Amino acid sequence: MSKIIGDAVNVTLGKTVEYFGSVIPPQYMVYFTFAIFTLLITIYALFVWNFYRFLAKRDLLQLNLAQYNRYDHAVVKKLLAAILYVLEYIIILPIVVFFWFFVMTFILLILGREQSFSQIALIAACIVGAVRITSYYSEDLSKDLAKLFPFTILAIALVTPGFVNVPELVVKISEVGNLFSNIVVYLVVIMALEFILRMLQLITPDKDEE
Repeated sequence: MSKIIGDAVNVTLGKTVEYFGSVIPPQYMVYFTFAIFTLLITIYALFVWNFYRFLAKRDLLQLNLAQYNRYDHAVVKKLLAAILYVLEYIIILPIVVFFWFFVMTFILLILGREQSFSQIALIAACIVGAVRITSYYSEDLSKDLAKLFPFTILAIALVTPGFVNVPELVVKISEVGNLFSNIVVYLVVIMALEFILRMLQLITPDKDEE
């Protein structure tokens, strides 16, 4: 079924290209190709730029839920602070990391030619985990790491004919359900790392304070 869908999409894309090839005069085809590729690369670059700038932040969430803790009673204030902390970093943050994990997986899935979905998911989890770890050391290093793979894969895709194979892409996507448990494990590990780093940050003084 997956192969049928992939072949159908491939045929549709092929017919679309043939249509524009028949409509646009041959002498202008190079300009059309130039415009399309420039637009696609620009959109991809803007997306990756926003992606890595967000993922590389040490503080992914800037909700500052503590501002809503206005109680004067010491016990109530500490209890509410704990609840807000859990809400922000134990509930909301995993959702955000889960989203960006799938963004990285999707990028690698489209442009990662020879890897299976399980390999791509593992690579994406390793990248996201490494980016989150390095963000606590240096956000500049984290940004460089976060943008390295998407832009490198883009460069390889541009110079490799037939790099993106739609039928193979659809087949890989169909494997998601079979590997759901693996994905959950990856996310749990990433969130455990995030929690440990957050705790270390709380008990370790900042460099400026030292």
